[in-house]
Amino acid sequence: MRFVIVGAGRVGLRTARILQEEGHEVTVVDNDPDKADRAREEGFMVVEGDGASEDIIEQTDPGTADALGGLTGDLNVNFAACMMGKHYGCRTVLRIDEDYREDIYHKFADDVDEVVYPERLGAAGAKTALLGGNFNVIADLTEQLQLTTVVVPGDSPVVGQQVSAVELPEDARIYAHGRAREHMTIPLPNATIEADDQLAVIADRSALAEVRRRLQGETAEPAE
Repeated sequence: MRFVIVGAGRVGLRTARILQEEGHEVTVVDNDPDKADRAREEGFMVVEGDGASEDIIEQTDPGTADALGGLTGDLNVNFAACMMGKHYGCRTVLRIDEDYREDIYHKFADDVDEVVYPERLGAAGAKTALLGGNFNVIADLTEQLQLTTVVVPGDSPVVGQQVSAVELPEDARIYAHGRAREHMTIPLPNATIEADDQLAVIADRSALAEVRRRLQGETAEPAE
């Protein structure tokens, strides 16, 4: 799959890295020369400029992208980029940094596919630690586990199967399912897989290649 990430800061670049690790093609946009250079050094295709500019977004070839993420620290830039992505038929993800308020969420939620607020997740982890919980357990797990999304091709052996019946390696689980360009949700017991469905999987890194083979068939490209 192909993604456009607007913003090569902390959130944007980490997101781009994860997508790249899973073998996806990623184009990064940023107007900061230092951030743009860092992204280039990591092997990303980079368009340097203002992510709120139509000319800049057009240079990312948004018509061929599956999704666009507005992940800068500037809400206005993120929203403008998402609206341009929406125009080209991309799935759009908008980052907001304000403290979560119902009015902020609903102001943007109807215009984009997803709204994310990374700082709220960090605050939840800090609260857990302060209350004596072991938030490091999540960090320990993610050293070995990888979250990935797989698109099921029409010739996949799992097309027509119920999600609950799909056989994966012991250290892999399907945790969400959705039709093409629809929100993924926890699969119902009788949910059946169709061509172009999306499956979200959590798996040990060593099992990713086998997971892709079973879900996408023998022609699946190995995870990078």
